[in-house]
Formats: sequence, C-alpha cells, structure tokens
Amino acid sequence: MTQTRITGFVVLSVGAVFLYFAWRGSNAPVDQLSEVLTGRYTANTMWYLLGGLIGVVAGGALLYRGYPRG
Repeated sequence: MTQTRITGFVVLSVGAVFLYFAWRGSNAPVDQLSEVLTGRYTANTMWYLLGGLIGVVAGGALLYRGYPRG
C-alpha cells in the first residue's frame, strides 16, 4: 500500500467523522432553532460540514490518484 493511498484513507476517514459531527450538530435543538430563525446553521456546524466535504473529496482524490493505471 502506497503512502498516497494511506493518506487518502486517513483524510477520507477524518472527513467522514467531520460530516458525522455536522449531522449530529444539525439535529441539536439549538441548531434547529437557529436554522428556523436565521435560515442558517450555527458556525460550528458549518465548519464541520465544510471540513467534512473537503476531507471526503480530497481523500477520494488521493485514493483515486494512488491506484495504478492499467
């Protein structure tokens, strides 16, 4: 297993954990009330969501890059 694929798995896993925290945070009563009143999630939830999306995309790209072409 190459270092690129290992890094891709790690980044993808961290991104998935961030998305999980964003999902859990968006279901919190305070966050739901904030969304109803302002139309947006709280800042922490948005950072988790953004970090998770970037992590999943970057991890997927690293995994794709690490596979041999044939």
